[in-house]
Amino acid sequence: MYPSHLKYTKDHEWVSVDGDHGTVGITHFAQQQLGDVVYVELPEIGTVLTVGQPFGTIESVKAVSELFAPMSGTVVDVNTALKDRPDSVNSAPHDTWMIKVKLGDPGDLSALLGAPEYETLTH
Repeated sequence: MYPSHLKYTKDHEWVSVDGDHGTVGITHFAQQQLGDVVYVELPEIGTVLTVGQPFGTIESVKAVSELFAPMSGTVVDVNTALKDRPDSVNSAPHDTWMIKVKLGDPGDLSALLGAPEYETLTH
């Protein structure tokens, strides 16, 4: 169920790593717990993130939840399409990215979970 090429956080974000950049979204488990997503608030390009700290919020019909940075670094791109189509997180959570980050400390990635570990965490 969880793509093996992605890494995962215990806070239910996923990361796709390409060199010194990471692309971040939320997992199927997270969107399932949230229900219908109606709004996503993301940081601006240039925002400096600290691993484990909030970088935005996601709002559903059930709740508002914080999004946590899976790694430290600088935001280099933001998925602005989520302003008009926040529900795309529900229909394709592992294909819908939120932010792209230039990694500040590649060592942060060692704390992320592989798909089997994440799946164990969510069951």
